[in-house]
Amino acid sequence: MCDQTFVAVTFGPCESCGLASPLMNIYVKTDPLNYCSFCVEVMACKGLQRGETLTSLKNESESLKKKLEEERVKLNDVELHQVAEKIEVLGALSLKTRRVLKGHSNKVLCMDWCKDRRRIVSSSQDGKLIVWDAFTLNKEHGVSLPCTWVMACAYAPSGCAVACGGLDNKCSVIPLSLDSNENLAAKKKSVAMHTNYLSGCTFTNSDMQLLTSSGDGTCALWDVESGQLLQSFHGHTADVLSLDLAPSETGNTFVSGGSDKKSNVWDMRSGQNVQSFESHESDVNCVKYYPSGDAFASASDDSTCRFYDLRADREVAVYQKDSIIFGASTVDFSLSGRLLFAGYNDYTINVWDVLKGTRVSCLFGHENRISRVRVSPDGTALCSASWDNTLRIWA
Repeated sequence: MCDQTFVAVTFGPCESCGLASPLMNIYVKTDPLNYCSFCVEVMACKGLQRGETLTSLKNESESLKKKLEEERVKLNDVELHQVAEKIEVLGALSLKTRRVLKGHSNKVLCMDWCKDRRRIVSSSQDGKLIVWDAFTLNKEHGVSLPCTWVMACAYAPSGCAVACGGLDNKCSVIPLSLDSNENLAAKKKSVAMHTNYLSGCTFTNSDMQLLTSSGDGTCALWDVESGQLLQSFHGHTADVLSLDLAPSETGNTFVSGGSDKKSNVWDMRSGQNVQSFESHESDVNCVKYYPSGDAFASASDDSTCRFYDLRADREVAVYQKDSIIFGASTVDFSLSGRLLFAGYNDYTINVWDVLKGTRVSCLFGHENRISRVRVSPDGTALCSASWDNTLRIWA
């Protein structure tokens, strides 16, 4: 059976029967095939035993899922906030806007910190990529890209390059130089190519590999030097909206969230989906690992953020209030992991106590929805990007 099936906008001869018809792009053990719908059905039925039908197998799959969920519920004997009852309550936070970065002429869609804790890269719907000095507010580099809606950007671990992409379906790597007047667009190199928009990108623990997520329902691992596809990840049934690499030296797992309401954990070496969580009621807009790598948080259009423990294989906390009715678009943890920063479509950033599940602060300042929040590598500042065309640094 295939790992994933999605309709591609292609018409031509089927690779199985040879008849010209609308084709479905399917994957068998990561090998792409273009089959018509009839041949897909035939292939799916070939492995069936006597008396088996696709319907009976689906029913069996659903019953096994229910049994697994029942076993999970038996182990769910205590909630995270109950365990944290004896922990001291956090004091009042005094985060304020310390810098406002202005330079984009349209919605800022993404940003990322450099490991040097000083530089920031941002991408926007205006088709520009800007590298900022967060201390002086100077724009060190500005790159005009061929398409608008640059939806993803990331700094390389060395700080010597940035990656970006969006509605062009590509992920490009741009090497940075000390000369601020150099034409960086001419040095841009296309590394990754998807069949739909690029929603996220991040370097692995070196500058040599790049992980991407896309609206085509897949994630992929690429070699930066050759542009070769090293591994593809199929398991989401709709657009993949976000991904995050596990914060470990080996970095062999990552988590992704998508429009199918699922958050999936992947093994980068095998390409297998090793864990899956489906408790949100709408799109999962953002996923972010806990600093220890043993858990992750997700933000969704259902107005909630959720916290999942990978060792317990279940959701352990939900961060919500009746007064919050707008979707959560982005999340990030403080360096200690005690605080969860969440950006919402109502222009605010809510700060949650991860252990107790309570809101400890609400940050106001942006004039449109928050697209990204990221804590600086040293944990001393928070940067937020917004559809109001600006970035803000809070401390």
